[in-house]
Order: sequence, then structure tokens, then C-alpha cells
Amino acid sequence: MKNKKFGSADPKLTRQIQELIAAKGGGANETEVADIIENALKLLTDVKDTGDIRVIQTAMRELRYAFRVFAPYAEKRKVTIFGSARTKPENVEYHQAVEFGRKISEAGYMVITGAGPGIMQAGHEGATPENSFGVNIRLPWEQSANPVIAEDKKLITFKYFFTRKLIFIRHSDAIALFPGGFGTMDEGYEALTLMQTGKSQIMPLVLIDKPGGTYWKTWDKHVREHLLRDKLISPDDLNLYQITDNVDEAVKIVSRFYRNFHSSRFVRDQFVIRLKYTPSPSAIAALNEDFADIVNGEPIKVISPTPEEIEDSTHLDLVRIAFGFNRRDYGRLRQLIDVLNGL
Repeated sequence: MKNKKFGSADPKLTRQIQELIAAKGGGANETEVADIIENALKLLTDVKDTGDIRVIQTAMRELRYAFRVFAPYAEKRKVTIFGSARTKPENVEYHQAVEFGRKISEAGYMVITGAGPGIMQAGHEGATPENSFGVNIRLPWEQSANPVIAEDKKLITFKYFFTRKLIFIRHSDAIALFPGGFGTMDEGYEALTLMQTGKSQIMPLVLIDKPGGTYWKTWDKHVREHLLRDKLISPDDLNLYQITDNVDEAVKIVSRFYRNFHSSRFVRDQFVIRLKYTPSPSAIAALNEDFADIVNGEPIKVISPTPEEIEDSTHLDLVRIAFGFNRRDYGRLRQLIDVLNGL
């Protein structure tokens, strides 16, 4: 086993699982795989219902395959495009999605869509199949994969929405939402919820109206007049999304987010932000003053790669700042990232 050793409460079972992995030839993450095997064996006694077992079986199969498909493109940033499957090619929104797919691809990003018709097909048309992933869902009446992505090896079809949505969020570096129905709303709210609660990376979430359109402006009015006014969200949560009716502006919103910011993670009690450029001492002092409300513990400072990152060989060439984040105000954290991108 690499790094830490797998150890079941049953030494005999531990040995048998290790022997099974060795017989398969070993591989990556052996300790974690051993734990999965042990938990799979517990299903023999813990879960009696065949339907429940099939949910676990299918979910694991779908996730394993999806991660394998995405793995060769791990170093390429990706933008997920959500929007209605019912948008017709003659609609303004369709043409916008084609243009956005093309321009975001030219900016160096790959595109992920739900692989269906409408906005999803438009995004693929703009990005081209070479720069596209399709994350399809099997439904009783719809949807088959659109012709742009249908024969591509980067098309994945899911049975369950929850595994499909996990893949969307897991592999996205930004999300663009065009007008859509219940599904678009569900996907948009899920992305907001995960960022608001710290369950996903902070990323650009841009809502794209047609020129002069009011779809997202009306949605934003509802959020402000009901959720915000009634204190169901905080004012800083509004920083988690941006609205535009201009495709070029939408591309800039995504690209600007990664001008200096690269990625982030928690390392014990520190929140580590990886950057392309080192902030000056005066900039660090200003950050500590302006964002004191979200610092809980160590102040913002430039650090070397942590032992955990060195062990994982995680982007060791990048600059790092770290601080004790209160793990609550993610809308303010988004503001901090915007300031870092402006340095």
C-alpha cells in the first residue's frame, strides 16, 4: 500500500483484501480502494433491499467510468453550460450559446453540457466536439445525445441525476446559465448552494440573458425581494453570481477569475489560496484590514507549500497565501478572490 496502510478490524480480511488488490496488479489509491472493498462486503448484511443495492452499484459504476473519461483532460479548465433543451436554433439565446461556446473555447476552456438539444447542442456547436464533453441523462421521453457529441468518446450517459450533477460540479471551473426550465433552475441553485456552504470550489457563475432580456434580471429581483429582504440569505451571497446580456462580458467574467487565482483548499485549520503572482507586503496588509471579518485565527500571509501539498505534489510551483477562514462567509471569500485578481 502507498502512504498509509489499510487496516480492517479483522486482520484476516485485511490480508485477503490486500492479496486481492495485489492479484489485480495494484494501482493508484490502494488504501482507499481497499476501504471501498470492505464497505462493499458490508452490504451483504447491512442492506437487504435489492433496489437499494442497485442504486449503489449503478452510482459507483457511473462515477468510475466518468472519472476515467475526464482524467486525460484534468489540466484543462472547463466551463459547464446549462440551459433549456427546448430552445430552438432560430432563437436569439441559441445563437448566443453557440457564440459563447466558441469564444470560451478560444479562450482556452473546454465545454461541458448535458448533451441534449437546445442550449446544450448550441454550446457544443460553438466549442466543437474536440473541446466538448457531453454528460447525458437517460429519460423515458427525452433525451438522446445531440448529433454534435453523439459519436464522441467524451459522451457519458447517466441513469441518475445525482451522479450526473456531481460530475458537472466536480469538473467545472465555471458555470454559464442560459434561460431554461426546472432543470436549469435546479442546476443553478445547486451550484449556488454548494458554493454558499463551502461544499464546492468558488467559481464564476454567470447568468446570460438575451440582449435586453429580463429572464435572469427577474430571477435576481425575486432573490433580492424575497430571499434577501426576508434575511433567508446574506447580502454577500449575491457575490456568488453575475448577470449579463453580453457574451463577450460573460467570457471576460470567467477569464478574469483565473487572472491570478488558481485554486484553493483547506489544510487543517488554514485556508490555502494558490496564486500566479505574489502579493506585495502592502497588499497583504490591506487584505488583512479589509477582510478581517472572515479571518478566524491566523491572519492572511504568504506561505510555502504545506507538507500535505508536498506529499500530494499539488501545484508546488504556485505562490500561496493562507489564513484562518471562518468557513461561513463564502460570498465575502469571492470578494477576496476578486481583489487578488485585481492586484
